[in-house]
Amino acid sequence: MFLSIYLFMVFEGEVRNGILYINCLGSIYGVSLEDSEEVFARVIDHLIKNPRVTGIVLTETREYEYDSQQTKMLIEIANAITTIVRDKKLTSIKNFPKYSLTPHWFSWVNTLVTIQLRKDPIGAYVALLREIRHIRVRLKKVKDSEKKYYEEYLKKVLIPIKEILEKCTLIQLAKPFVIGYHIGDRSLYREFFHPSIRPNFMYTKYLAQPPQGEAIERYEIGEVEVEIFKIPEKSRYFYFVIPPEFKLSEDEYMLLDAARRILEERRPKEFEMKDQKKMREVFYNIGIELLRDLAEESNITLEKNQLEKLASILTRYTAGLGIIEILLSDEKIQDIYINSPLGASPIFIFHQDFEECETNLISTPLDGERWATRFRLISGRPFDEANPVLDAELELPNGRARVACIRERLAPDGMALAIRRHRDKPWTYPLFIDNRYIDPLFAGLMSFVIDYGRSFLIAGGRGSGKTSLLGASMLEILPRYRIITLEDTLELPVGALREIGYNVERLKSRSVITNVETELPAEEALRTALRLGDSCLIVGEVRSTEARALYEAMRIGAMANVVAGTIHGESAYGVFDRVVNDLGVPPTSFKATDLIIICNRLRSADGLHMYRRVVEVVEVRKHWKQDPVEEGGFVTLMKYSSKEDKLKPTPTLLNGESWVLNQIAERVREWAGNWSAVWENIVLRSKIVEHIVSVARTSGKRELLESKTRVKSNEMFHIISERIKSETGAIDTKRVFEEWKKWFNSYAERI
Repeated sequence: MFLSIYLFMVFEGEVRNGILYINCLGSIYGVSLEDSEEVFARVIDHLIKNPRVTGIVLTETREYEYDSQQTKMLIEIANAITTIVRDKKLTSIKNFPKYSLTPHWFSWVNTLVTIQLRKDPIGAYVALLREIRHIRVRLKKVKDSEKKYYEEYLKKVLIPIKEILEKCTLIQLAKPFVIGYHIGDRSLYREFFHPSIRPNFMYTKYLAQPPQGEAIERYEIGEVEVEIFKIPEKSRYFYFVIPPEFKLSEDEYMLLDAARRILEERRPKEFEMKDQKKMREVFYNIGIELLRDLAEESNITLEKNQLEKLASILTRYTAGLGIIEILLSDEKIQDIYINSPLGASPIFIFHQDFEECETNLISTPLDGERWATRFRLISGRPFDEANPVLDAELELPNGRARVACIRERLAPDGMALAIRRHRDKPWTYPLFIDNRYIDPLFAGLMSFVIDYGRSFLIAGGRGSGKTSLLGASMLEILPRYRIITLEDTLELPVGALREIGYNVERLKSRSVITNVETELPAEEALRTALRLGDSCLIVGEVRSTEARALYEAMRIGAMANVVAGTIHGESAYGVFDRVVNDLGVPPTSFKATDLIIICNRLRSADGLHMYRRVVEVVEVRKHWKQDPVEEGGFVTLMKYSSKEDKLKPTPTLLNGESWVLNQIAERVREWAGNWSAVWENIVLRSKIVEHIVSVARTSGKRELLESKTRVKSNEMFHIISERIKSETGAIDTKRVFEEWKKWFNSYAERI
């Protein structure tokens, strides 16, 4: 009796906003209805009383949420039970002729409908089919005087119940599997019911059941497990992730929930939030002590590694960004898309190898509220009804990212966000060659151009790799030179450059999208940069009126220090059109651009795959007056061949007819009028970067492709070149390469 009262209290339910919430805390039968017939029965009982709900949430230390489609299947079963029970012809013995087996038959029917159908409708349907088959067999054997009773029972009771059940979606789905079905087996329910699960200490829901499909790749990132599934008849892959917080014991969930509630009372102050690293350290240390105390109070034993893992998870969901940090820990994820309305669709990602993927993670409105607060405090920019757009830069333990958020006024369905993940370490030319984004000759050409202080723009569409290529080009600048960067949202790898010894000053300008009045406009910030002394100038992206100031910088920097930036544009003329016609730079000022590098995202013939490539290198000559296209102002030096999947030099470059390269040569005594010497130097640089990639591939030492090695290699190339020139009076490219190669091979062995 007491157990029955207790269970009734455990499974209390209430309807809120059309969702049925059932309290399962303390349930000895578990929580998920697909695993427990007792939980299934309790859910059906609630649905009989509340047949108009659109969703079901079973709450314990975790919430199990069943969507509208799954809820509809359960409501159909509840309605079927109600229909059968109310039809006295089907369940009342009074409406059936008196016969010796009548009490037995109707006792069996009532047990089937009131007990078995509530707990195991598939099993009840199978039992009903077997009973029908049994009665039909008996019909052939009983006396003629008894046949009418069997026929009445079959036609007026069993068949009508069968017809009612077969109208239910769950039974229709199960029908192909009923032959040989073992009553009590719950495996079919696990096929048809896939709740999204949310531990109480976090707000994101996840699908614990892998999708039906072929697992084509599996890998781990620390304790995070990732599987990629190919789903039949779908072009998009499924990214199934299992973070450690989804694999905890009930005791661990209980501790985390209690600890989060306590920590939530100590909300971070704004000044604390600005120093994210310090904030996380504080919360981690508090979490360690808090979890230890809670475990002792609850008589739960935690090992040191358990305690540290729980403290890390707690920090992630209090001072951090929750599930976003898990996704950013995967270096293969390039973009994260969270669409409005939050909770209506899963999180989507763009994967390095599998491109657009759906995930098993579902964000909620509560996630959105927390993220909005974090982004607002991290960026120092407003994000409210009056300011519905926010750009921010995230610096997290597992990666850097740029986030763009929108909300009401701009997004009618509520908050949404897109996150562009930056590589943890800067991209380098060797890395790009290894990924076929560029060719060694391009790397040699750009190294040469950057060394001699020319100006260039990297153009392309969104996601074509412009900013990454600009960051890699910064590593071609020798650390002896000072660099000033200007961005409205911080994306360039300034921190990484500082770590390897670069002298870098970073400036942040007003975003043309968010337009925060307290921040300096880009053109003012750019003019300020020009007053900060002799430096290489790198502009994150040319978007608006700062273009005029940039071209002033290019004129000042030409032949002295490199000036570079990125801009949206699909061709050299597209860049010219945008700069001159959209941004208001005079056509003759555009001549300050020496090179335009075009990047693009190319598609495969089947239309399902994309790959990034640098597709063109164009020099801007200076003789034209109004239109560089009509007057031959654009000359291509390198052009992508889709047939060979390679960036190839044009005859202009091979024959030494490049105006930019000849201008560089005219100002170098050893190269003036000697194109072969210039070309040998470019080829030498390309051979060096090609050798780096070759050694990295054959040795398996991927760190040789990274920024530290690239900068060290570049410095040694210049040091060796200087020494040989002082010894012989000229740069012997063969000797430089052999000595550099000897140094590099020795360096690679020590790595």
